[in-house]
Amino acid sequence: MRAEIISCGTELLLGHITDTNATYLARSLATVGIDLFFVSQVGDNLKRMVETLKRAWERSDLIVMTGGLGPTEDDLTREAISTLLGETMQVDHELERTLRAHFHGSNRPMPERNVKQATLIPSAQALPNPVGTAPGWFVQKDGRILIAMPGVPREMYRMWEEEALPRLKPHLGATLFTRILRVYGMGESNVEEALGKLTTSTNPTVATYAKEDAVDVRISAKATTAEAAEKLVSEMELQARQVLGSHVFGIDNDTLASVVGGLLQARQQTLGVMESLTGGLLSSMITDVPTSSRHFIGGLVTYSTDLKVQMGVPRAVIEKYGVVSEETARAMAHAVRVQLGTSFGIGITGVAGPDPVDDNPVGTVYIAVEGPEGVATSMGPGWRTGRKDSKRLAALSALDLLRRTLEGVVTVQ
Repeated sequence: MRAEIISCGTELLLGHITDTNATYLARSLATVGIDLFFVSQVGDNLKRMVETLKRAWERSDLIVMTGGLGPTEDDLTREAISTLLGETMQVDHELERTLRAHFHGSNRPMPERNVKQATLIPSAQALPNPVGTAPGWFVQKDGRILIAMPGVPREMYRMWEEEALPRLKPHLGATLFTRILRVYGMGESNVEEALGKLTTSTNPTVATYAKEDAVDVRISAKATTAEAAEKLVSEMELQARQVLGSHVFGIDNDTLASVVGGLLQARQQTLGVMESLTGGLLSSMITDVPTSSRHFIGGLVTYSTDLKVQMGVPRAVIEKYGVVSEETARAMAHAVRVQLGTSFGIGITGVAGPDPVDDNPVGTVYIAVEGPEGVATSMGPGWRTGRKDSKRLAALSALDLLRRTLEGVVTVQ
C-alpha cells in the first residue's frame, strides 16, 4: 500500500508551527508495514488543496490528511475532499447531536458555524473525537482510502490510534500485533544503540519514539493469525528486555505513576511526598492515576526553608549541608513519612533556575526515597533545560527511583 501524508494549514507554511503530526504518522505507518512515499504541506486555499489532493489521489492508495477540520471559514479540508470526489456534504444529524451535547456538557453555547463539523459525504464515515469538537473522515472510494483528522496533536494522536488504525487493519492483508515497551533513564539514541540490530528487523519491526515521560520501543509483527503475530512480538520483546534491563518500567499505556501505584497497592503500602523544586508537580503526576487514593496519602510543597523546618526538616541539616543537598532531600523524605504516617516518603530539592543556589548549578536535583528498609537517593544529571522541563524530569526521576526501590533494583541504606 502506497501512502501519502498531507498537512493542511497556512501556519505551517509560515513556520509558525512545526509539523510534528507528519513525523508521528510517518513513524506509525512504518510500524504497520505501510510504505510512505510522499509528504506534502498546503495552505488554507481551496484551489491549492484540491490540486494537492488530486495529485495524491492519482499516485497513492492511502492519503492521510491532518488539519483544516475546524469550524471557521479557512478550515477547508472537507470542502476540498468533497470537490475532489464530486460529492455533496450534508449534515449528519447524529453527529450534530453529539456535537451539541459536547458543547452543552462544557456549559457553552454552540456557535452555528460549528454545524459544518457535523457534515459528511456519502463515501465518508465519521471518526469520533471525544477529546475535541472535530470528527474525522474515513473515506473509501475507487480502491483508495482517505483519512482526514484534526491538526491538534492530542486529538490527532488519539483518533489515529483508536479510530483510524483499527479501520485500516482489514486492508493490510495480515493481522498486526503491537506491544510498546516503556523505557526510562535512557535517551532515545541510547535506547536505539542498545537495541542494535533488533531495529533492522523487518518482521517484527522495532522502532523508538521519544515521549515526554519515557522512550517508547514499539514492537509490531504481521502474521496470518493474531496468535502467530503475538508470538513473534513476544520473542522480540524478550530480546529487547534483555538489553534494556530494568530501564523498562512498563508496557503500552503504563506510566511511571501507574506502575508505582500498582506496586504500592499490591503491598498495601502508602506514599507521601515533600516537594521543593517540583512545586507540586510530583503530587499531580501521582494523582493522575485514577486509583491513587488507595496509596497516596498526600504531598507537602515546602518551597521555603522555613516551611521545610516547620514540617520537620532539621534546620541544622539545612545550615550544614545547604537547602539543595542529598542530606536535605533525605531529611525531607523522612519528615514527610513521619508527618503523614506513610510507608514511603519522597523528598525532592534542587535548582530550577535561572540562577544557581549555594554554588549548585541550574539543573542540580537531589531525590531521596525512604521506606521501611532504608533510604535510596539519586542526584539529577544537571539538566540544562528550562524550569518547566527541569521540574518534569525531576518528578519523573523521583517516581522512577521509587519504582526501582520497590522492585529491589537499587540498594537502600
